[in-house]
Amino acid sequence: MTGGGDDTAAGTPVERAKAALAALGADGDAPSRRSRSTTAPTVAVAPGRVNLVGGHTDYNDGLCLPMAVDRHVAVAARPRSDDLLRVRAADFDETAELAPEDDPDGWAAYVAAVARVLREDDPISGADLAIASDVPTGAGLSSSAALELAVGRALLAVSGRDLPAADLALACWRAEREGVGVECGILDQFSAALCEADSALSLDCRSRETEPVPLGDCVGVLVIDTGVSHELTESGYNDRVRECAAALDTLREDADRDLDSLRDVDRDLLDAHADALDPVHFRRVRHVVTENERVRRARDALAAGDLDRVGDAMLAAHDSLRDDYEVSCPELDAAVELAAETPGVYGARMTGGGFGGSAVALVDDDALDRAERAIRDAAPERVGPDADVFACRPSAGVRLVGEE
Repeated sequence: MTGGGDDTAAGTPVERAKAALAALGADGDAPSRRSRSTTAPTVAVAPGRVNLVGGHTDYNDGLCLPMAVDRHVAVAARPRSDDLLRVRAADFDETAELAPEDDPDGWAAYVAAVARVLREDDPISGADLAIASDVPTGAGLSSSAALELAVGRALLAVSGRDLPAADLALACWRAEREGVGVECGILDQFSAALCEADSALSLDCRSRETEPVPLGDCVGVLVIDTGVSHELTESGYNDRVRECAAALDTLREDADRDLDSLRDVDRDLLDAHADALDPVHFRRVRHVVTENERVRRARDALAAGDLDRVGDAMLAAHDSLRDDYEVSCPELDAAVELAAETPGVYGARMTGGGFGGSAVALVDDDALDRAERAIRDAAPERVGPDADVFACRPSAGVRLVGEE
């Protein structure tokens, strides 16, 4: 969540969150004065993510290969003596005061939803929170999951509670689905919670098993933000979820098979019952089936250091997301095309839910600076006037500042 406001002075998200927390309540609000402490605040950070391969497979119990990036949401927190959450969004120059029963809109909805889910098991203390971020919003880097995980870790810490990272990820996943209304899978929350530095994450969304896949020193990653913002609750994202569910129902009936999800569908089953599906549903299923295959190929290739094969899987994934799943847009297609023709780039694809946002490119590390300059120079004309390009490194998942 990046934007303009009085609290967006230069500094890291951690520094800006601490400064915003220090200023919170300076208007003389009595509860905030009582809540202020001379002790250092608790600060949690959670990363954004890119997804190398595995688009729209997570809510179909499929496979993904994400990577957390070194762009973070930071949440500074201190406990209160009441049950309110008073939250300062430094980047938006906005403050919200949330009682446990409140159901706000906008960015505060994510904070309220996470607190509501965490309160189901044990009490959550009232808290003053301040949020700052360098994860761009609407760019397909999952700023929402980073916000949820950082808020969740901070609230647990000031309440004297802890949860394993996977359990916190599942709580935040529920918060986004139930509290915000995005019918997402677990990809974003598990990425923000469980990724490791210098590695991608092999994620099985059915078993919820994860395994780090080292990227090695010879590869870099570029993000090409098209500048076309997306809002998943207002885009076709939930439509795709419903289309997959309808296609699964058709395949169950026509094949007379007990299919739990599209993960149970392979090419042979799809081809045998293609006539039962309308053309749109057939293309949606074909994407999911072939995308799971691409994740397996890319994961094995990355583990073997075969970056050309990883790049090929990324390019094929974009083609499928564009043609079969229909979640790309002209700006994303242009970004992928521009990256793919740039020397040193192994492959590229759209990342995130689509309908705008960013493309991710896998690049030979020796060519990273040259590729970044070349794409940045061409992006305004080829992609759009608001396009941005930046390099990123694989990051660790959610943590308290000071944790090893």
